[in-house]
Amino acid sequence: MNGILLFSTVLLCICVICLAARLNRVSGQLAVIEEALADTKNGNLNRRILAGENDLTKSICNAINEITTYYQAQLIRQKQAEQAYKRLMTSLSHDVKTPLTSLVGYLEAIQNKMVTAEEKDEYIDVALDKTHHLKNFVESLFDWVKLDAKEQVFQFEVCDLNEVTRHVLTDWIPILEDKHFDYKIDIPEAECSVRLDRNAYTRILNNLLQNVIVHSGGNEVSIRTSDDGKKVRITVADNGKGIPEKDLPHIFERLYQGDESRRSAGNGLGLSIVRELVSAHGGSICAECPPQGGKTLTITLPKAL
Repeated sequence: MNGILLFSTVLLCICVICLAARLNRVSGQLAVIEEALADTKNGNLNRRILAGENDLTKSICNAINEITTYYQAQLIRQKQAEQAYKRLMTSLSHDVKTPLTSLVGYLEAIQNKMVTAEEKDEYIDVALDKTHHLKNFVESLFDWVKLDAKEQVFQFEVCDLNEVTRHVLTDWIPILEDKHFDYKIDIPEAECSVRLDRNAYTRILNNLLQNVIVHSGGNEVSIRTSDDGKKVRITVADNGKGIPEKDLPHIFERLYQGDESRRSAGNGLGLSIVRELVSAHGGSICAECPPQGGKTLTITLPKAL
């Protein structure tokens, strides 16, 4: 009997010691968690809490790490958005103030009779060109703001993409000829059913062709559509100077302008709008610059089932 009592007492002591050690370890882990939370509260979102496989606080530590990672990602996105809007303000200053000041100067010269009849016509032409530039910029800006705020309303319907593409390109043929661009259009006669917003798709093609005319520096453009039964591809290629390798990954970013494009008319919104509109159709867009020069922009859209 005494042996059983002694054994029970020893077993109880061992259990108490183990429990005390376990509680001491948990207390130490809680102290680490408290320290980490204080560090995170002070702005260190890189802090993570390490926990062993058998630690009682493992689930708590993992949950805290997930929350910290989430808010760190949110903070990064917020900073990126702030940088984008700062760039927007810079773009507004450059792309609105400069041509507006020039426009006012030309109109004041005409109003004050500082130019002759022949010069007056030239000044009016330049003023009109500046006005169109401002109009295009404001329209692009409104489109970008609506897309960025998710306020763009789309009217999707099943359409023959080949027919819609041919209809849009009909308006571009005289423009391309006026700009001395050779063009090649390869659109199959077969019907290609895609769920489209006609206005948005028209804007996509308009922006891509405008980009070729303004930025490519080439004199040839080709437009091609094809499908593999499940997806349709729209390809716009030119023979221009291409895109520098360092700029290629960024050309669809909002307000991004490479060094070369900065020297020509543009606002860094056109291709960004294209990507957003393509994404709204459930598609994707990519850019390639072959070694021989030029660039190819390829849009991939799902076919309507």
